[in-house]
Amino acid sequence: MPDPQPTTAETPDDQLKGGKSALAELPREIWVLISGGFIVAIGMGIVSPALPTFATSFNVGVTAAAFIVSAFALMRLVFAPASGRLVSAFGERPNYVLGIVIVGISSTACAFAQSYWQLLVFRGLGGIGSTMFTVSALALLVRLSPAHLRARASGLWATSFLLGSISGPVLGGLLIGFSLRLPFLIYGIALYLAAFVGWFLLRDSTLADPQQHADAPDLRVTTALRDPSYRASLLANFSKGWTAQGVRIALIPLFISQALGLPDAMTGVALSVFAAGNAAVLLPAGRLADSRGRKPMLLVGLAVAAVGSAAIGFSESVPWLLGASLLGGIGMGLFTPAQSAAVADIVGPKAKGGPVLAAFQMSADVGTVIGPPLAGALAGALSYRAAFLLTGLVALVAMVMWLFSPETLGRDSRSGRTESAERGAAD
Repeated sequence: MPDPQPTTAETPDDQLKGGKSALAELPREIWVLISGGFIVAIGMGIVSPALPTFATSFNVGVTAAAFIVSAFALMRLVFAPASGRLVSAFGERPNYVLGIVIVGISSTACAFAQSYWQLLVFRGLGGIGSTMFTVSALALLVRLSPAHLRARASGLWATSFLLGSISGPVLGGLLIGFSLRLPFLIYGIALYLAAFVGWFLLRDSTLADPQQHADAPDLRVTTALRDPSYRASLLANFSKGWTAQGVRIALIPLFISQALGLPDAMTGVALSVFAAGNAAVLLPAGRLADSRGRKPMLLVGLAVAAVGSAAIGFSESVPWLLGASLLGGIGMGLFTPAQSAAVADIVGPKAKGGPVLAAFQMSADVGTVIGPPLAGALAGALSYRAAFLLTGLVALVAMVMWLFSPETLGRDSRSGRTESAERGAAD
């Protein structure tokens, strides 16, 4: 049967104004989350230039220094299931604030680390707080965003992280000129500020009150996995982690210097072009996903991302490299808001979906962890072209999976959403 036509509450005036009046409908709590996301992201960017150099100051090799970076992502991955259960048990708001505080304590402790192993432990503990914060924020976005504005809220959230991650390294590069420990102190202070702002502005919120959600049925992961749209969302997020957070960071610098013989400075240009393409389309892509449906944006975005990723491997000149990077960033930006909104549609505002959202987050973390070594091994055994073709293929498989999955926009008003929640409560 054909997918039901997407429904939307967007008016012609909203469309003429580019969605500005529609964004005014977003609850104040959503803007609190967006602001908090920006502070966390800019802080992560501040410490990123300092972390590897700080690790090597303890007289360890490159591999050990690189593992400091991986430890954070690994702890996020390991602790994600527990964070999902904590959100369902105690509510999003307490876990949101506590998660930010834990990352703040971790960052402050890193500034005072006296050995490599202390730095490794302190940095790893920050991953626990990070996943608590992320899953809680996603759960709040799901519960508080109006159904017809979910993709736009997701796009704003993603944009706040992107802008923070772009501007953070610039500030971090300046701070390490004074001290390698200073970026961690600044990050810790910023996180304490974000935690206080989140607590202060959400403390009296009836929308964010966990008691408003206390009697909601649980939507279990096993139930969500029966939904083809959820399975397709997991694969699309896996592709995003593999490409944007994994291979893009780990392989493109080596490809530029070793295969193309270009100066290292070109790496920053290529990564910036990718980020620019991403940022340029996130907000309009969210508006289209809310008005035209999640599925069309996912199909187009994954297809463009696949072509852009594969095209990088065929680069033989700077214009081709930058064009492929721009295309990949545009593709990623096109499907990211729709992907998050689709998962929000599946969970819905009336079910506890902490573990389901945690599994969704884990899918990207898994892609981030296994993408670089697999693509790197393929580059070493065959060629960089083969590695980037594999990266594009991962996105293409996700696109094909979405091709045979139903649209999720408007599901809240259809019986499928209610039946899914009831099955989850009965399991």
